[in-house]
Amino acid sequence: MTTTTPPVTEPVGTVPPGAARTPRRSGRLRRIGLPYLLLLPALLLELLVHLVPMVIGIVVSFKELTQFYLRDWSAAPWTGFGNYKLSVDFDAPVGQALLHSFFVTVAFTLGSVALCWLIGTAAAVFMQDTFKGRGLLRALFLVPYALPVYAAVITWVFMFQHDNGLVNHVLHDQLHLTDKPSFWLIGDNSFWALLTVSVWKGWPFAFLIVMAGLQNIPGELYEAAALDGAGVWQQIRRITLPSLRPVNQVLILVLFLWTFNDFNTPYVLFGKSAPEAADLISVHIYQASFVTWNFGTGSAMSVLLLLFLLVVTGGYLVVTSRGRRASDV
Repeated sequence: MTTTTPPVTEPVGTVPPGAARTPRRSGRLRRIGLPYLLLLPALLLELLVHLVPMVIGIVVSFKELTQFYLRDWSAAPWTGFGNYKLSVDFDAPVGQALLHSFFVTVAFTLGSVALCWLIGTAAAVFMQDTFKGRGLLRALFLVPYALPVYAAVITWVFMFQHDNGLVNHVLHDQLHLTDKPSFWLIGDNSFWALLTVSVWKGWPFAFLIVMAGLQNIPGELYEAAALDGAGVWQQIRRITLPSLRPVNQVLILVLFLWTFNDFNTPYVLFGKSAPEAADLISVHIYQASFVTWNFGTGSAMSVLLLLFLLVVTGGYLVVTSRGRRASDV
């Protein structure tokens, strides 16, 4: 008697392994590739807007491009590192002027960043307490940051006028702090006028970022510190500032880059020719390029500025990352 084994039947709805892998794998690849496909237009636009002009600027820095070659800049003769040597020759007038502008920019940036951070942090800590009208005061604090740069700076230009400006009216006519009305847009006072406008329009950004960082600090820490007898300054020193360290690291770097490269504020405040005391490097490069029509030298100065900011940013990130690791340990 012979026995026959019944045929093996697969459950309904199952697919052979070999046939199931191909659609599943293609679907996974499609899901992985879709985000990159959606990012492709933005990436191409970024290359077009930023990288292409930067590459052209680097090429121009090696050329003797003046007003005589504006019709065809590619026909300008190559000068090699001549523009760079001229820019860093601190015994020559061009190098001396660039070095002076660099020191002015460093002093202006350090002062502006420090004051913006200090005022913004103080305002953010003050706003943590609940009181009547806090929402309105927060909105008023953000007005300088929300205003268009040109409208805000032009308003400051009228306020800094010598004869009928609001600043001289308050300092000289009302408070009698000066013997005579001061010139704020020329001379040595131009540096302080520029610093005032920069801090006025920059500290609300620091206030906004620090205020957002304070929301992540648990209130129980302050309650426990208060029970242990810690005062306000001890709480700020022991709880607030250490907790805000990651936020402050990014904030200070962003403020530094924005302030060091700021062109709109000095240009609107002083025009094409900034006073010597307020000769920021951004305006100095503009004058070297579009006033003296020496685009090769101006491009070389721009590349040197880019290299300086890259070195400073890289060093800052290395130092802050090491400090973060040490604090975590």
